[in-house]
Amino acid sequence: MNKLFDLLKRVDIPTLIIFVFLISLFILAAFTKVSIPSLLSDSLKRIGMNGVLVLAMVPTIRSGIGPNFGLPIGIIGGLIGALVSMQLGLVGYFGFWVSVLLAIVLCTAIGILYGWLLERVRGQEMMVGTYMGYSIVAFMSIMWLLLPFSNPDMVWAIGGRGLRYTLTLQDYFGYVLNNFLKFKVGRLEVPTGLLLFFVGACLVVYIFFKTRMGLAIDLTGQNERYAISSGVNTKRARLIAVVLSTIIGGVGIIVYAQSYGFLQLYQAPLFMTFPAVASILIGGASIRRASITNVVVGTIAFQTLLTIALPVLSQVTRGDITEVMRLIVSNGMILYALTRAPKEAN
Repeated sequence: MNKLFDLLKRVDIPTLIIFVFLISLFILAAFTKVSIPSLLSDSLKRIGMNGVLVLAMVPTIRSGIGPNFGLPIGIIGGLIGALVSMQLGLVGYFGFWVSVLLAIVLCTAIGILYGWLLERVRGQEMMVGTYMGYSIVAFMSIMWLLLPFSNPDMVWAIGGRGLRYTLTLQDYFGYVLNNFLKFKVGRLEVPTGLLLFFVGACLVVYIFFKTRMGLAIDLTGQNERYAISSGVNTKRARLIAVVLSTIIGGVGIIVYAQSYGFLQLYQAPLFMTFPAVASILIGGASIRRASITNVVVGTIAFQTLLTIALPVLSQVTRGDITEVMRLIVSNGMILYALTRAPKEAN
């Protein structure tokens, strides 16, 4: 019993509330006509398709910058990589991996510029990152109409110029990860390839933070003065953390898009940041510490909650309150982390 109380003390109260509410929804679902295996299948899919975007928060948090509210910057790089792959007519696994490689190259260049900017505004990284995210999305909303893409599947039918709002990936690299080694257990469908990619990405980041550079980033986030006295180039460490976060964000949107089946342009990248930040905070992270466990636990809790809330609560309340719940959970967790920050800094 004492061990149980000790465990509960280590769990954040908001995280505990989320899990209790999640368990309550599953119990409630058992008394409705909702298929629980179908809910679990959808949850596994959402966990895999959103997990890499949540993982992008880890490098900046551990470097002391905080959650990467400039995630749309990396997402734009990933979208450009996917668009170039589509323009070239690449399909299947080849098209997917070319998109990923292009995203890594583009996000590296963008991340260096973004990291340089954040270094100039120390102490205001989260606010400036948010402004930069909105700015890059607004700028690219113009560029999507001007860039010289000509693939008929991508441009507007009338006029033949400008990219559409939503581009289907069905004939390109849609669902390539979802269908890899996919299997069914009754009505439960497991997207093995998608989950393996998420696990592999987590493993790569975990190994990176065991290297000398990863340890330097960790030390910079924990105590920058001590890091400097130990010979760590803290500016370089923070820059690498931002670049890594930007790259993971670019790869994450490609994974998300292939699982969703569509590329979403224009204002869509703005709606990816808050769910990713909220997920890692629900997992027990703060704006100064984060781990792979926080990513996995938070993604599972947040995405499962959103998946089962719609069908279950719609039957109970005869209305859809999923969007309201998503906003309350997302913004509530971010507010909780920000108000907790001064206490942790002392």
